[in-house]
Amino acid sequence: MFGRKKEAPLAQDEIDRQAAAAAARDTAVGKGAPTPKRNAQVAARKRPLVPEDRKASKAAERAAVQEQRLKMRQALDTGDERFLPLRDKGPQKRFARDYVDARFSLGEYLMFGALVFVIISLLVPAASEQMIYVLGGFWIMFLAVFVDVFILSRKLKKRLTEKFGDVDRGTVWYGSMRSLQFRRLRLPKPLVRRGEFPS
Repeated sequence: MFGRKKEAPLAQDEIDRQAAAAAARDTAVGKGAPTPKRNAQVAARKRPLVPEDRKASKAAERAAVQEQRLKMRQALDTGDERFLPLRDKGPQKRFARDYVDARFSLGEYLMFGALVFVIISLLVPAASEQMIYVLGGFWIMFLAVFVDVFILSRKLKKRLTEKFGDVDRGTVWYGSMRSLQFRRLRLPKPLVRRGEFPS
């Protein structure tokens, strides 16, 4: 009275249909091959620490390093972010580069001023009155460059904060040091003209 009801026997075509569905499911889920033994898996993963053909291995490694250097060199010319050195990567560094390259910086000519000072100091006697003027002129130029770099760093930090919200560590210093390099010798090469400030 309270026992389980006996299930009605399935028809033969229903049994065949369920068996076919189970077989299809097994083939879809299965990997189609027996699991390899552990020692076979370990042997497949083993690689010799020292390659058999050392000369070919060194040549391949040298070619790979040379190709990487070539890509990096091209990236320094074109600004391709994928192959730039780590110190130049990132949107904030790109913004800092474009901002510095768009403005005129006194620091670009500091090295030329130092070179002129060295040449004049070799030609003019050290105790002469002209040497005092030359030295004074050099210090005035140095202070002007210092003030220019200070103003640049403040403006750059403000623009970076407006655009990105938070300034990555070292980005303002990166831009300031770039402003001390002669424009044509900067790497990565400038991609904007003077006056074309980034938005």
